[in-house]
Amino acid sequence: MRKLTSKDLKELNLLKHYRIIRKWACRICNIKDADLELLIYLDSIGYFTKDDFKKGTYSYSWDNRRWNRLLKEGWILVWRERNRTTQKYNIYKVSFKCKQLISRMYRIMLGEEDIPDLSNKERYSDKVLMSSITNVNKDKTR
Repeated sequence: MRKLTSKDLKELNLLKHYRIIRKWACRICNIKDADLELLIYLDSIGYFTKDDFKKGTYSYSWDNRRWNRLLKEGWILVWRERNRTTQKYNIYKVSFKCKQLISRMYRIMLGEEDIPDLSNKERYSDKVLMSSITNVNKDKTR
């Protein structure tokens, strides 16, 4: 198997429309940009502890409610409960809906799927995002 190089990734144009795709994902899932990027980081880790979560948040804006919000909204799940004797801490993983969202974002970045239209275009920012989504969907070289 051949090792991927930076040239291979550039030829894929993987990051060409990343910002639009990220904005769309945040809009339809009602989460913040930093939360989505943190979930992508945690998904790449697989299983993680709360300490891993804290290490991942160093490069994002400070939000002391982020952990509880992601747990409450079902983006993060407890994979193994602690039992205070042999397991000293909980182990977590990202939820199925989070994995589905990230997979869908990758499929859109690779051009395998188009971004669906926003159904609610009341705000000006939604109209601007919708015009950008139209341009992304027209671009068949992504």
